[in-house]
Amino acid sequence: MSKQFEMESGQTPEKSSSASAQDCCLVSRQNSTDVGEILSEQQEASGHDFSRAVQAAKCTGPLGPEGSSLRTLPMLVPFLTPFGKLRAWTCAAALCLAVAAASAQQPPTPAPQPPAQSAEKPQPADKEQTRITPAQAKELFGLVDELLQFSSQETGLPVKSTVKRQLTTRVAVEGFLKRKFDEDEGAKRLQRGEIVLKKFGLLDRDFELKPFLLALLKEQIEAYYDSKTKTVNLLDWVDIEEQKPVLAHELTHALQDQHADLEKWNDQTPSDVSTNFPQDSDHLAKDEMDTAREAVVEGQATAVMMDYILKPLGKSLVKDPEVLDIVKQQMSGTGNSPVLARAPLLLSESLLFPYREGLSFEQDLWMDKGQAAAFAGAMDRPPTSSWEIINPLEYEKQHVPAVPLLPNIHPLVDKLYIPYDIGQIGQLDLHILAEIFGGEKSARDLTPAWDGGLYWAGQRRSAKTDADQANTKSLALFYLSAWKNPASAQAFAQLYASALGRKYSGLKPDLTAQASAGLPSGSTEQVYSTSEGPVLITTRGKLVFVAESFDLDLARKLTALILDAQGTGDMEMAVGVAPSLPAPSTNLGAPGLDFETWESKNPYHPQATAPDQGIPEPLTSSLIRFFSNCGVMKSAVDAALQSEK
Repeated sequence: MSKQFEMESGQTPEKSSSASAQDCCLVSRQNSTDVGEILSEQQEASGHDFSRAVQAAKCTGPLGPEGSSLRTLPMLVPFLTPFGKLRAWTCAAALCLAVAAASAQQPPTPAPQPPAQSAEKPQPADKEQTRITPAQAKELFGLVDELLQFSSQETGLPVKSTVKRQLTTRVAVEGFLKRKFDEDEGAKRLQRGEIVLKKFGLLDRDFELKPFLLALLKEQIEAYYDSKTKTVNLLDWVDIEEQKPVLAHELTHALQDQHADLEKWNDQTPSDVSTNFPQDSDHLAKDEMDTAREAVVEGQATAVMMDYILKPLGKSLVKDPEVLDIVKQQMSGTGNSPVLARAPLLLSESLLFPYREGLSFEQDLWMDKGQAAAFAGAMDRPPTSSWEIINPLEYEKQHVPAVPLLPNIHPLVDKLYIPYDIGQIGQLDLHILAEIFGGEKSARDLTPAWDGGLYWAGQRRSAKTDADQANTKSLALFYLSAWKNPASAQAFAQLYASALGRKYSGLKPDLTAQASAGLPSGSTEQVYSTSEGPVLITTRGKLVFVAESFDLDLARKLTALILDAQGTGDMEMAVGVAPSLPAPSTNLGAPGLDFETWESKNPYHPQATAPDQGIPEPLTSSLIRFFSNCGVMKSAVDAALQSEK
């Protein structure tokens, strides 16, 4: 599913844009396509000789069909805003999937007995599993310090302490995943947010997220660094040669952890739901922070893994930037990952984003600003949004993305609804939404014109039973979408309206209600009746406001309140308490305003900031964060290994 995102700045960098992830990364395997043919085309186009890389790749062993890597989730993708967190988890897995593909072309080296590590009872296997010997395990343990030094040299991050290591079994890894789903607060938030994803139409109503994600992780995990125990977990069923690049990736996470404490750095999203106006403002200001940070940590770790693979060939990510295009091509294949091949677009894009766009982001920084800026600098001044990851030049200029203003809606909604979810619709979220609703061309056309977005969901107080609360009918939501020009706003409104039939039964235009509206000049309105209540789509200039399942009178009150709050100038910024962020300056650049201008123009700005009680993330953030926290993915590893060819 790898895609190129266009630069909003109007400049097209010579380097390609990829993604990174968060605290944990999953290593995955991708389909073993004929990379020799791809590289031949690259050689003809660029004049570089990849023949040595092709020969070297033939000597690389496979990661094994069941191998995959996962890093510990200090906190599973907070799913208060379902898009972003799920996206993070999915992205991490994807890049690793790509890297593993190259090695998947040869059978694994057989090895005898497994070390007795896990207390869990082994489950019967359909086929005999390869196990490394105690002597091989000792050799593998010895490689940790060597590869830690390599990662330190590549990143410039110092080794402050040794990294604990242990060998683990497939049964232990699967048990770890199951416990995460059953016990981790992030996983619970992820499951809670599932209903919001379905309400948006990003997942089918009958899709069962938990069992699918568990199956996907079992397929993808290659190794993981646990930031809680400060331990790198090595897999007893994967050959030593196959684990070396994965180790380089995971030990980069160990260095990041020693530099910034990933348990705290990666987790900017408390679990509580925003219940009042001050909290809403604060949450929206911080919403995409975790998604962007996931992309940084996974992009950095993948860059180190790539250079470890390329170094014997005399190549590197900076000296030979065209290698990134090969990695992206490989990440788009899922032939050796049948579960990933069945994944909805939301999951596959969320899996890939931190690795693919994160890697591209890091490559751009490294080439433009040097090693220190790309590694320590990106952790000390992390990007705050998927917009900055997709558009690294904007990050380099210290520009910040636009966030629409949300006035105090609670006097209107709290009587009938319990606040359930709030967050941004970031540029990545919009890209996924547009592709699901209208295909690749719609996503390609609309993504560069995105200029901000937010959503809010509430659950009816009358929904008392578990069955009622699990039904999308119990939710009402609104979505404010901002665009760079009126034509794009109108195009998106039509696209959204055309996709309502995929979400609701009994859909039909309500022309009577539509005709009764007294609209301000320049506004247009579409009204539909559905099996879950009215849908109101209002377009005003460069803004589109969608209200779903509110009664029509309340929907129109919300529309007027929120659209009027935006004013008629450039899109403004929500402001809140944002840890680890530089204070707003007087020259933040477009899109956005400095704090003083925002405060003077915003009549709803609270005099005091409420205590921080929970920060939602963009719709995909929970997925992205969850994937990243589990370890490195086969897809990413396969793609990196293919670049060696």
